[in-house]
Amino acid sequence: MPRRVLPLALGLFLLTAPSAQAGELESSILDEINFARTQPAAFARDMMRHPASYDAGYYDSQADQDPRAFDEAVDFLMRQRPLPPLEPDSRLAAAARDHAAAQGQTGAVGHGEGPLRRMQRHGVWAGLSAENISYGYRSPREVVQQLIIDSGVPDRGHRKNIFGRAYQSAGVACGRHRSYGSMCVIDFAGAIVQR
Repeated sequence: MPRRVLPLALGLFLLTAPSAQAGELESSILDEINFARTQPAAFARDMMRHPASYDAGYYDSQADQDPRAFDEAVDFLMRQRPLPPLEPDSRLAAAARDHAAAQGQTGAVGHGEGPLRRMQRHGVWAGLSAENISYGYRSPREVVQQLIIDSGVPDRGHRKNIFGRAYQSAGVACGRHRSYGSMCVIDFAGAIVQR
């Protein structure tokens, strides 16, 4: 799968873009996840050359924020075997959109009622599901690198979700967040049962 180069202006989408462009960002985040899944060593090399920056004014890059977690993530990626890409699923994206919209307005954080209930409301019945949420990062590279580095998360649960072998599809939704400025929700599912 070829690596897509994203325009620089895309990184500022959450501050200025109308909802039609939000779909482009969400698609680009899934592309970035699939780049990491299908070419993990190449993703690691790209991450070392271009560590994403956190736009809160505290750190120059994610590598500076937590060097041990950054190095550990690079080591993980260099050893990770390629996995199939995740297929986009509009129902998962709708479930993610519900959560992004609700939290964005209130400034809350976390998984709320849980992704499983939101997915089921949108007709997704899967034996295996998970959810990643990124706050404060604006570009696809920033969002995905942050979740793979998973600084401050001892079990690296966000990274495990991205590289979960059983996951087959995902949906992404991003929006404004009252406290962090921006947020992206990524919902994952294994085999989806038709009901």
